[in-house]
Amino acid sequence: MKIQFSQSRPQGARLIAHVVDKGKLPAATNAAMRAGAEAARFKGNAGQTFDGFVEDGDTVARLAIAGAGDKNDEARLANLEKAGAALAGKYQSTGDADMVLDLSESGLSADEAAHVLLGLRLRNWRYDIYRTKLKDEQKITLESVTVVGAPEGIEAAWADAAALADGVELTRELVTEPANIIYPESFVERVKQRFEGTEAEIIVLDEKQMTDMGMGSLLGVGQGSARESRILAIRWNGGGSEAPTAFVGKGVTFDTGGISIKPGPGMEDMKWDMGGAGAVAGGMLALVKRKAKANVVGVMGLVENMPDGNAQRPGDVVTSMSGQTIEILNTDAEGRLVLADALHWTQEEFQPSRIVDFATLTGAIIIALGHEYAGLFSNNDQLSKDLADAGEATGDKVWRMPVGKAYDKLIDSPIADMKNIGGKGAGSITAAQFLQRFIADDTPWAHIDIAGMAWSDKPGRTWGKGATGYGVRLIDRLISDTAEG
Repeated sequence: MKIQFSQSRPQGARLIAHVVDKGKLPAATNAAMRAGAEAARFKGNAGQTFDGFVEDGDTVARLAIAGAGDKNDEARLANLEKAGAALAGKYQSTGDADMVLDLSESGLSADEAAHVLLGLRLRNWRYDIYRTKLKDEQKITLESVTVVGAPEGIEAAWADAAALADGVELTRELVTEPANIIYPESFVERVKQRFEGTEAEIIVLDEKQMTDMGMGSLLGVGQGSARESRILAIRWNGGGSEAPTAFVGKGVTFDTGGISIKPGPGMEDMKWDMGGAGAVAGGMLALVKRKAKANVVGVMGLVENMPDGNAQRPGDVVTSMSGQTIEILNTDAEGRLVLADALHWTQEEFQPSRIVDFATLTGAIIIALGHEYAGLFSNNDQLSKDLADAGEATGDKVWRMPVGKAYDKLIDSPIADMKNIGGKGAGSITAAQFLQRFIADDTPWAHIDIAGMAWSDKPGRTWGKGATGYGVRLIDRLISDTAEG
């Protein structure tokens, strides 16, 4: 979606939108619309919409109104995003190519106006490239928004928000694509294209390089697939000489479960088992495009988990890059195996000051938290607080879960250093305990289990059904809050 700014309203505009606080209506609202708004019980609550028609010169225009809620609400920015998203959700397929967003009466600051536009753009995103038989009334027609009456400073505020939108949209695209299109090698190429023309450094490891480094844990997951595994790293040096913050993502581009094969119904959802890597890719794009004043590295471990004559078996023992050995009891507990080597390599290669990993790791976290929060596991209270604060501010919410030695013993193996699953209980916690064994004792680390957040079966605050783009905003906000001066 194209966002443009104008000093005056274009002549002949057919769709004119306003954002209003609770209890207010635009001055242009005629008596009939006021009566209609009252009859429809339009109060201006956040995300509530109402429309009608007014004369605008020689033409008749649709006047759309979106509520932003109470001006003093603590969730003000989120409510403004809801207002923008409501406009996109209602008018994206009405046949109008351009919406005029009139902010002249809104009283919004530049930052607040940018949040309206962010909600509008993100909610208007939909991936229809494989849908060849949509009826005209089903197709997205809304292509641009012309903003008039915008507050001073809007261009700069929107530039940062647009970079964030670019990142979220990349993540959604990667998560939405089917596994015959996005696999480890094509994931790398798709992401590299998005970073062309930037100053980010791109590093790619192929299977030979990973074999030479001893990444038996990651490579074991992908050995049953015809698709070769990869590690993709993106380094951005926008700060001084400080050690970088590292984000590491699980990128299982399709997960059959391997030899421990999953049930057939619902297996198609496993195309988004690379949602952690997708979040890291999108988060890095947002930071790079807005030229964040911080040193950051994003690492993505990319594999495909397939059942094949060469696939690893339950009972196999693999040696990770760290030298620790792992007994494979369930080949469907593969994400932690990918992250084990990716986390170790990240620490060895970049010496980060802190590490946050993102992974659609366990179904157990959905049982615990549903689809409202991602699970947060950490060895560091300050990092946990920073992530929780960033989550509350952006809507990418996290809920801290416990880790500890009492759980750690559940993954001890009788024949290797550890096994890749625990018992029936505490499945998300034992997965986190497994990952912690690959973190240096003095390194602040957080693991975020996003299994319940990467995909949604119903529309949310700024997304329709499908990929949510979860994690991008959390990454961006953590860096802006804690790493940029």
